[in-house]
Amino acid sequence: MSTARAKRTPPPSGLIVVDKPAGWTSHDVVGKLRGIAGTRRVGHAGTLDPMATGVLVVGVEKATRLLGHLALTEKGYDATIRLGVSTNTDDAEGEVTATASAAHVSDEGIAKGVAALTGRITQVPPQVSAIKVNGERAYKRVRAGEEVELRGRPVTVSAFEVTAVRREGDVVDVDASVTCSSGTYIRALARDLGAALGTGGHLTFLRRTRVGPYDLAAARTIEQLAADCVITPMAEAVAAAFPRRDVTAEEAAVVGHGGRLPALGAGEGPIGVFGPDGTLLALVEERGRFTRSLAVFVP
Repeated sequence: MSTARAKRTPPPSGLIVVDKPAGWTSHDVVGKLRGIAGTRRVGHAGTLDPMATGVLVVGVEKATRLLGHLALTEKGYDATIRLGVSTNTDDAEGEVTATASAAHVSDEGIAKGVAALTGRITQVPPQVSAIKVNGERAYKRVRAGEEVELRGRPVTVSAFEVTAVRREGDVVDVDASVTCSSGTYIRALARDLGAALGTGGHLTFLRRTRVGPYDLAAARTIEQLAADCVITPMAEAVAAAFPRRDVTAEEAAVVGHGGRLPALGAGEGPIGVFGPDGTLLALVEERGRFTRSLAVFVP
């Protein structure tokens, strides 16, 4: 009698939209879902800090090849910024580095500071971040006692709306809703708002409400997924996230072998290519007069 363990049937390829709990790293979520889904081929699109909760898009099996493209889509957040206290991580998980009363800050001053941080801006990432400096993560250098100097980079904050202002003694808590491009640090917005107002600031609450087309309404908790692991099929996920191009059988054969198609002027970004029967064939992008394959999914 063979003692070899029977191979588990791999799960279908697709996306899982998780409502990440506070205190978990994104890697913690991936590890848990590997057990729930029964496969090692699991990854996530866009890291969430342990303090943050909300939408984390996870790919299973072949859908892991979508993640790099999904990570570049627009994101939405609900946040609370505390004015009057600065930390070394720009959020509540760090050590307090300075305090300055924010009692004098007016609602009009907050609105002016928020407006200056809206639109196309140059943002310096937090020192405690995963950005690499000379091949090593910035947070590792900082925790080793080094001073890290990070360059500013362009990001787009398409909406930064103050939803409430709460005052208690020397601190002011600003609740806000933010819509922004990939690579934007909400912690850095908190830091920069506090700096502009002369009080310092840091993030005390962060909940991601949307990644591209996937929002909290589609998200499930770890407990819900353990009871019923809902996986959005690849074709449905691509159709929701990217422009769609339907092709003929002849064109499908070309795409299936990584070949090029004439461009149709769809603009920048990935395009999902579907065969005559609705099968997802590939992700492509238009480069000049032709398409270029980003990922091919047919056998």
